[in-house]
Amino acid sequence: MNSDDFSPSRRTILHGAAATLAAGMVAPAFAQSSAQSTSNSGSATSHASPPMRNPQKMYAQPPFDPEKQPWPGLAQKMTPKPDHGEESYQGTGRLTGRKALITGGDSGIGRAAAIAFAREGADVAFGYLEDEEPDAQDVIKLIEDAGRKAVPLPGDIRDEKFCQDMVKRAVEELGGLDILVINAARQQSNDSIMDITTDQFDWTVRTNLYAMFWLSKAAIPHMPEGSSIINTSSVVAYDPPENLLDYSMTKAGIVNFTKCLAKQMIGRGIRVNTVAPGPFWTPLQVSGGQTMENLKTFGKQTPMGRPGQPVEIAPLYVQLASTEASYVTGEMFAASGGIMPY
Repeated sequence: MNSDDFSPSRRTILHGAAATLAAGMVAPAFAQSSAQSTSNSGSATSHASPPMRNPQKMYAQPPFDPEKQPWPGLAQKMTPKPDHGEESYQGTGRLTGRKALITGGDSGIGRAAAIAFAREGADVAFGYLEDEEPDAQDVIKLIEDAGRKAVPLPGDIRDEKFCQDMVKRAVEELGGLDILVINAARQQSNDSIMDITTDQFDWTVRTNLYAMFWLSKAAIPHMPEGSSIINTSSVVAYDPPENLLDYSMTKAGIVNFTKCLAKQMIGRGIRVNTVAPGPFWTPLQVSGGQTMENLKTFGKQTPMGRPGQPVEIAPLYVQLASTEASYVTGEMFAASGGIMPY
């Protein structure tokens, strides 16, 4: 979901990532040995642990063929197709009975979170743009195949009224709301500030920052004690690549918003955290988020040597949403393929 054009400097700021990510793997996504898990159809079943593999070789590695789609892009048209956990993610009931709203849930990290939440036992409402309807239909089926309720909410989060209506509909159709994942983002590569028009700048800021403010403000009155808000930031918040000026600025803003809101909300019993992905293989990259040259080697600069797949970050969202993370708030957690020194 984010540029791979970053260096390892200043990564120690993301101090909480290693320990909590490790904790999040205590009940991991990929059907660990003999655990009682929720299957893709929603029924409880036992699964054998998959064979151990070298993580560098688990998924596609660069070089990639240049690929360009019009904004906002579709996962089903990408080559190779991203892995959101459609076949691999197995739940363990960690979110049974929970009610989640996810923005950008049609593809990428939002889609992986939607699949994981459903297979962990949550009903899921998710937002997306109307142009993303083909991907959204796939997600509806995946949620329903897990035995959970799917509430699709198409529209543009740059509009305050839509953000308010999205929350209202989610609450009404889910019967409440206790998980909010603000994930949808606008990312467009530009070599210089001189290439960014005011309209383009406004589009990025309204999508990435204004919507987060509007959605949080609308959702909080409906969220009971024990609820969780999870924002999606990026490692570029602390080391911005030169071609993502406006995007990087907003991702840094998300970190600060998260930390401040966490201090405000803990008195209500609501935890607020943010996840900072590194280079992840999503439609953002092929619909203008990267240059064609960067796409060829996307993810190669990480020690992992490849981009992350959305399914690989889904367990972190599950962990932060679950009651197991009851002492975790105001934190930022990175999943960057090893580029960050701890």
